[in-house]
Amino acid sequence: MNRGVLPLDGLKMTRSLRKSYRRFTYSFDCDPAAVIAGCADRTRPNGWITPDIVEAYLGLSRLGWVHSVEVWDPAGQLVGGLYGVAIGGLFAGESMFSRKSDASKSALVFLVDCLKRAGASLLDTQWSTPHLASLGVIEMPREDYFRRLAPALSGPGPWTVPGR
Repeated sequence: MNRGVLPLDGLKMTRSLRKSYRRFTYSFDCDPAAVIAGCADRTRPNGWITPDIVEAYLGLSRLGWVHSVEVWDPAGQLVGGLYGVAIGGLFAGESMFSRKSDASKSALVFLVDCLKRAGASLLDTQWSTPHLASLGVIEMPREDYFRRLAPALSGPGPWTVPGR
């Protein structure tokens, strides 16, 4: 079975995404509860995040294992974001949401920049969808994934983002 991975040097940004990216501001770990709640919105199609899952990820956030990227519009409203689990140089994305066009994509762009600056080596997206593939996500064979996973897990830590 293949695994979705975004090579940190393989991010694809269209001209329109570059323009959208500049419209927003970003934060890291400022409001993980709001990001997880945005991802858990039960009105979203294919919602899978239950209240128990929300509590589990909030607990992991308090312990420093789960991290969030928040995307803010010019009025200061949270309009998108993502969260995932970080261990060493691995970031395993769990979910993302968007309330404005390109907000979740912009969160991913910001995350890739943060991961590069932190010295991370593996961004796991779980799977590749057409949406994620348009951003550069590839399907990696299981054997290749595990070959990259071990060094990533023993990579830089504790999880920090330089310049924060």
